[in-house]
Amino acid sequence: MPRKLQLSGITRRDAIKTATSAGIAAAVSPFVHVNSARAAKTLRILQWSHFVPGYDKWFNNTYTKEWGKKNDTEVIIDNINLSLIESRAAAEVAAQKGHDLVMFLAPPAVFEDQVVPMNDVYAECEKKHGKPIDLAIKSTYNPKTKRFFAFSDSFVPDPVNYRTDLWGEIGMKPDTWEDIRVGGQKIKEKTGIPVGIGLSAELDTAMAMRAIMYSFGAGEQDAEGNLTINSPQTLEALKFVKALFQETMTPEVLAWDPSSNNRQMIAGRSSLVLNAISVTRTGENNKMNIHEKIAIAKAAKGPVRRMGLEHVMDCYVIWKFSDNIDGAKKFLVDYIDGFKEAFLASEFYNFPCFWGTVPDLKQLVSNDPKAVPPDKYAVLSDVLDWATNVGYPGYSTAAIADTFQTWIVNTMFAQTATGAETPEDALKQADTKMKAIWAKWKDRGMI
Repeated sequence: MPRKLQLSGITRRDAIKTATSAGIAAAVSPFVHVNSARAAKTLRILQWSHFVPGYDKWFNNTYTKEWGKKNDTEVIIDNINLSLIESRAAAEVAAQKGHDLVMFLAPPAVFEDQVVPMNDVYAECEKKHGKPIDLAIKSTYNPKTKRFFAFSDSFVPDPVNYRTDLWGEIGMKPDTWEDIRVGGQKIKEKTGIPVGIGLSAELDTAMAMRAIMYSFGAGEQDAEGNLTINSPQTLEALKFVKALFQETMTPEVLAWDPSSNNRQMIAGRSSLVLNAISVTRTGENNKMNIHEKIAIAKAAKGPVRRMGLEHVMDCYVIWKFSDNIDGAKKFLVDYIDGFKEAFLASEFYNFPCFWGTVPDLKQLVSNDPKAVPPDKYAVLSDVLDWATNVGYPGYSTAAIADTFQTWIVNTMFAQTATGAETPEDALKQADTKMKAIWAKWKDRGMI
């Protein structure tokens, strides 16, 4: 896609161990300066290069310039590739020097001991705009320590993207996971075009496999944070993915990166993918006619529930070694005050964590001038009914983040799908690895 966040495969510990002076310098070197003449203060922000270029244009050249002038602050923005965020963050921690604000694209709970609590930022925003959505709380709050280790301004929905022409020819819609398996097989047998759901060490696979797990009634943990991966429900999800892979997909998905499904769909080589709206936005913005054949559907329903993941969870942290902690907090509060502009600049990509900041969201997504038909994105108006956090039904703890970053769930499903391991053995191996992770973070008092 142009899309996605590939989280680095480097663990926080490894990144810190290997951080060199050159790497640290790279982590803190600016790419974009938003100057305020003779500014008394400086605010340094590290965040990804957005999949919607118009958002960066607005944020870098309009919003932060205006905010800098109002607050006598020079804002320095470093936009980097999303795959570099984890390692850059680890380098800054190793150096105990870097940016004032760092945006992660998944809950950064493993860094809790290095950040300033965001409880007061959330409280101020809640006072103005009402309570944040549960998805934000579950992704940034540690119930063990009673701290918000990050602040989430927005999230990105992860709907089903499917070809209306191909699915129309077989008289089906992908409403359930069983629909996707049955319909995907029919389309592949008829046209040779496969379903495109990754089974590799990358973000989209991590989200898709969890969507299947959660909809089958399985999960990494329960609501109290106890490890529950080794369950009959997980075993059923594994068996389903094996059938889905063998009947509807091709081996190329085993080597996909986070943008592969986007590229395949836009090129007309997939009948269905799980992805953000960057698939269709790419087609619209680049005048590619195929976008008119792609529809958006809510997360697929499984045997137990209809549930998907957030595609991206924007999470800002303020390092405890930041040079401008107060300015960073004020920036976040002010940003939420004007979040509707961010929502529009992102072309509906960044959904609000404070829902009241975009009171006409339903109307906006139901009548988009670029979309064919104009109400293509209307299905996203009830996204809070089916989107959840990594670690459902519990919180996105350090144990969950550690499991996510080491691709344990991805590997479990890929091994099963290819027949490299039986579902039972793949599950046993994942359970063993996750038990060690849970023990580590319990020993540290983080879960």
